[in-house]
Parts: sequence; C-alpha cells; structure tokens
Amino acid sequence: MIIAQISDTHLALNTADADQRTRDFALTVADINALDPAPDIIIHTGDIVHNGRQDEYAEAAAALAKAAAPVYVLVGNRDNRANLRAAFSACGYLAPDSDFIDYAIDDYPIRLIALDTLSSGSNKGDFCPERVRRLIDLIDAETAKPIAVFTHHPPFEVTVGPDRLHFETPEIMSRLRRALQHSGRVVAVFSGHVHRAAAGYVGSIPATVVPCIATTLRKGEYPPHMRMCPVYHVHRFDPLWGFATETRIVRAGPSMASSATGGGQGLGGLSGSAAFGGGGATSAITTSTAGASSSGSGYAQVQTSGYAGGNVSGYGARSR
Repeated sequence: MIIAQISDTHLALNTADADQRTRDFALTVADINALDPAPDIIIHTGDIVHNGRQDEYAEAAAALAKAAAPVYVLVGNRDNRANLRAAFSACGYLAPDSDFIDYAIDDYPIRLIALDTLSSGSNKGDFCPERVRRLIDLIDAETAKPIAVFTHHPPFEVTVGPDRLHFETPEIMSRLRRALQHSGRVVAVFSGHVHRAAAGYVGSIPATVVPCIATTLRKGEYPPHMRMCPVYHVHRFDPLWGFATETRIVRAGPSMASSATGGGQGLGGLSGSAAFGGGGATSAITTSTAGASSSGSGYAQVQTSGYAGGNVSGYGARSR
C-alpha cells in the first residue's frame, strides 16, 4: 500500500504569511493527486491549523476535500480537539464522545493507528496512562497484521535542532515508547511537529519525522530554489520487506522544472529516484535509506522498516 503523509500545515487567517500557507497546502494536495501510482490514503499528522479556530478548520477541510484519496487527520499541539472533531466529523472515523482523538484504520494489509499526543499545558507532547491503555487496546484488538503508528510528537530523541526531546518529560516519552514495543508488531512510527526531517528508533522500530508543509515555518537548510517548495513523505509498504519512505518535493513554479522531472535531482542536488512519476506540474522524489538515523551532518535519512527483511537505499531530506 501507499501512504502520503503531510504535517504541520498551520493554516491561519491572521498572519502575514497566511496566503503562502494556504498555497503550500493546496499545492501539496494537488501534487498528491497527481502521483502515479496513486496513494491509498493521506494522513495528516497534526497542526492542521495554527490557532485552533473554527474558521481555520473550515479552510483546512475545504483544502483536504480536494484530495482524491481518503484523508485521516491527527491532532497536534496547535489544534483544538473539539473544533477539529467538528470540522471532520462527517468522515466517520472520529468518535464523538471520546476525550482523545485516537483510532485505528483496518482497511489495508497493515493496521494503521493514529495517536493523540496533545498536552493541555504545553506545546510538547503528553501521553497519560489512559492514553497508554487505549493504545494497548488498539494494538491488541487485532493480532494478525503488522502495525504502523502515527503521532504528532516524535517519540525519540531528535538530534538535529534545538530540542532533543519533544515530550513534556523523558518519563512520558518512555511510557509511550514502552507501549509501542508492547506487541512486537509495530513496524514503523511516523510523526511531525519538528518542522524538519529527522529519523531515529523506538527500540528497534524505525521512526521518521516529515518536514512541515508550511514553507515559511520549515526548519533546516534548503537550496534557494527549494525554499518555497513544500515537502512531504510517501511511505510504501510491502509485506515482504516492510516500509520504504520517500521524500517528495512539490514544484512551486517553472524554476523547479529541471529538478522536478523523473530521475532528476533531489534535495541539495542529490540524485533522486523517480519511483512515482506524477503527471503534469509535479515534483521530484528522493528515496530513503534503511536503518539510518539523523545526525548533525544535515542529512536526515529516512528509513525502511524491515518487517520481513529487505533494504532500500538512497537519501532523505536535507535538514539541520
């Protein structure tokens, strides 16, 4: 199966860059729609809007309504649970009476679990004992399939950027990490929040962070021609060799033409693999590396999870 992951669109109506954030979001949805083969699903890993306002969610819902694939959303630290639930309640997967926005998707060869790491008192993540119980229940409800887990806050140390830990305390992050390793069937963890590419592990489970879609808020060093180009991840799962993650660079204008064609150059001039050849004005892709972790070198290499062995090599997004 193919999953397109986007994150941190931070739609706002009252900031100087509001139009750019809206444009980044629209360009990304259009690029995903042009992928060939098409993704089975799109998952937004939180910070959909910037202030949690109903009017912001109305704009976000309208942007995501243009997606050709089914869309699922997570709550991030800038989101408001009640307003997010109201905006996306018609989709049918958000429980109306739940304290948290967490759920499982069972329609695919791999089980997908979305978690709620929102804290009521901090921009960093929380994962209380009740959420641990809910996660273990979600994991144990089906015992045959491998599992991919999606969170807003990454449950591993991020070694690039100013903050290594993105939960309120190391103990809270450890609580989540133990729960993720509970069954031995979680094969990948995909997150957002950091606004830059990063990779690590939860025990032996590969974990990655997708850069933010909002280019004016994105962290890390990008070539000048890429600074206004949104970046997202495409995760491909095969039962024989697990996940391969690819970084997709959304073409923002004619200046990207030379690096946005199949087999062209990826981030920072690295050769890209055109595994997805979307139609029309689309973008370049760089493939991931199996088992690499982020470092101060500036290349946050994205991983493959080896559920049944097998490796994919290449490069991930440039970031610091």
